[in-house]
Amino acid sequence: MIKLLKIEWLKIKSYNAFIVISAFFALGVFAANYLVYYFKKNVIDPSDPTGLISGGSPFDFSKVWQTVSYVSGYMLLLPGMLLLILVTNEFTYRTHRQNIIDGISRIEFTQVKLLLGVITAAACTLLVIFAALLFGATAGNGSFSLDGIENIAYFFLKALTYNFIAILLGVLIRRTGFAIAVYFIYSVVENGISLMLLGWSVKLKKDSNIDFGNLGNYLPMNASDGLIYSPFSNFTNMAKKFLPSDYTWVVLSLTLLYLVLFYFWSQKRMVTSDL
Repeated sequence: MIKLLKIEWLKIKSYNAFIVISAFFALGVFAANYLVYYFKKNVIDPSDPTGLISGGSPFDFSKVWQTVSYVSGYMLLLPGMLLLILVTNEFTYRTHRQNIIDGISRIEFTQVKLLLGVITAAACTLLVIFAALLFGATAGNGSFSLDGIENIAYFFLKALTYNFIAILLGVLIRRTGFAIAVYFIYSVVENGISLMLLGWSVKLKKDSNIDFGNLGNYLPMNASDGLIYSPFSNFTNMAKKFLPSDYTWVVLSLTLLYLVLFYFWSQKRMVTSDL
């Protein structure tokens, strides 16, 4: 597998899409968090100097792991799109067929792509850790703390989910443009369905006192999204009595289940489909 990973690296290290998308993701992580810092400092703080409503700085070390993980999560469509392009390029240029002719099995071909998804998720997570340390040291007011560090693990699972969905779509669709369109359209549609399910969950709790949690968080992408709560808890806490309960263990279990499903579905598709 190490040899296959080296081959993958040779394919992508000088690939313009890899360089550009990676740069945009890294820039986006820092820019998005800086915008939150700027908005908090220059818009919210002047109108709420005591922090009674806003709840203090979201970049204090007691909150920074959650804040940076939450904000950076909005950038995860980019590495997913990169993996989608890399997978579909194999089919566009028939390199997948040549690799199999040269002795790489179909399972190995799929596994190395999935492993690349794991490595990409890990690299994104390391960047988020660095960003959290940087913003915590420069924009926070408290001393160093690991409170909320579990959000880093949740971010990794979220990145892995987005990557595995992208790889699955690449194996299923095989055409770059169409696969990218489906990837982004699916993310929009699922978020829309998730909002409708949240509304239904609120209605169930209000009208029937039935609390299944936020049903929107039980969808494939939104399961991993639902692991990281908004850092601006003072606002959400005001509406807590109207919102469904947070069943983190259910959402986490579904996230892991979806990852296993995407893993084996990708392999099965590659093994059973025509070259």
